[in-house]
Amino acid sequence: MSVITPDDQERIDAIEQALLKRWPETRIEPTLERIAALVDILGSPQLTYPTIHVGGTNGKTTTSRMIDALLFEMGLRTGRFTSPHLESYLERISINGQPIDAKALIFSYNDIAAYLDFMDSKFDAPISFFEAMTALAFAAFAEHPIDVGVIEVGMGGEWDATNVVDADVSVIMPIDLDHTEYLGETIAEIAKTKAGIIKEGGFVVLAQQQPEAAVELLKKAAEVGAEIAREGLEYVIESRTLAVGGQLLTIKTPKDTYEDIFLPLHGKHQASNAAAALVAVEAFFGEQELDYEAVLAGFASVQSPGRCEVLHRDPTIIIDAAHNPHGAKALTETIQSEFTFDEVIGIFAAMGDKDVQGSLTELEKVMDSIIVTKNSSQRSMAVTEVEAIAIKIFGADRVFTSETLELAIDKAIKDSVRPLSEETLGILITGSVVTVGEARSIVRKRFAKDVN
Repeated sequence: MSVITPDDQERIDAIEQALLKRWPETRIEPTLERIAALVDILGSPQLTYPTIHVGGTNGKTTTSRMIDALLFEMGLRTGRFTSPHLESYLERISINGQPIDAKALIFSYNDIAAYLDFMDSKFDAPISFFEAMTALAFAAFAEHPIDVGVIEVGMGGEWDATNVVDADVSVIMPIDLDHTEYLGETIAEIAKTKAGIIKEGGFVVLAQQQPEAAVELLKKAAEVGAEIAREGLEYVIESRTLAVGGQLLTIKTPKDTYEDIFLPLHGKHQASNAAAALVAVEAFFGEQELDYEAVLAGFASVQSPGRCEVLHRDPTIIIDAAHNPHGAKALTETIQSEFTFDEVIGIFAAMGDKDVQGSLTELEKVMDSIIVTKNSSQRSMAVTEVEAIAIKIFGADRVFTSETLELAIDKAIKDSVRPLSEETLGILITGSVVTVGEARSIVRKRFAKDVN
């Protein structure tokens, strides 16, 4: 990110406050009516460039980052919209692989601000934070201008604010139970909503799905005449071997086999994300062959902050944004198969509307002890509530509490000091995107102080 002047920072903060006064991301009015009217009055900026639309439950952000890296390495100007952010809302709008420049964000916001207020007066419900951010991204991308947009779905699909794009390629990552109050109580109901991003005559990439999700997605694809590529059928990961700092992959796509891909991310799920990203880019280019060297360079450059990210060594501190049982299972498998800790101290803070019991049941397999805490969000589950659930799963002797995330990190670091011990010890911080975003800042500041 470029250096931000104090004046620009003040304006960026003021814009964030104005956006946060709108309906929060967690409050959903399931309709495209408002966002459709808003982009229409803005001149439909989202239709001025082709898009790849990425939905599903887990892996959306990382897959979007991979698609972005591949396209950029192939010489295209890219715009990527993802959510939520870890540390700054500017991360959500990325141009050519970098968070949007402060001045560009300010320019685009000034351009659309009056229209946001105008739309508020036209509808019973105001334009929400997420709808405003989505419109802001569309406008910024058109202004840049970009050659291709990589747009991550916020929630669901059919009525998500991003679904005013006309995507050439849709990607649907594994679907699991999440946001059941809006999307449905069963995998099939959720899949039906998420299938709403599959466009008529388009191309859809389907990562590995549970059978009941696959049925709904295939039904929708057949209805709209979309071409399909399914993981395990039309494309496969032929081999995956661990490598220093990541893994080496061979991926067979509908058109080619790509060998010796180095991916600097850990976990089998990241290999699946890479395969889906590669097939999406291949579909986007149509008959044109992909440059093999650009594919290798694109994957080698991929970063995925907050996704099994090693923040520090000695002690090893890993953060992961797993916020549901599916994510916790993938994290657990990665820690078991790709790290060699003798002991893991867990730090866990989750949102109150999540399946904490399901997540902790998975995490207990790799965490020897756990410090439960809360993050700064008003939606964070109370420490006493998380503690009660954790004790049922871990037993009282393995559960500790801290009132804040910072205190929890301090405790884990102190507990990790074992003079003369040859054991390798890891600290694993997880439970929510907000938790890992805050942990990133805390850990960086903590060890910067030690260096100084």
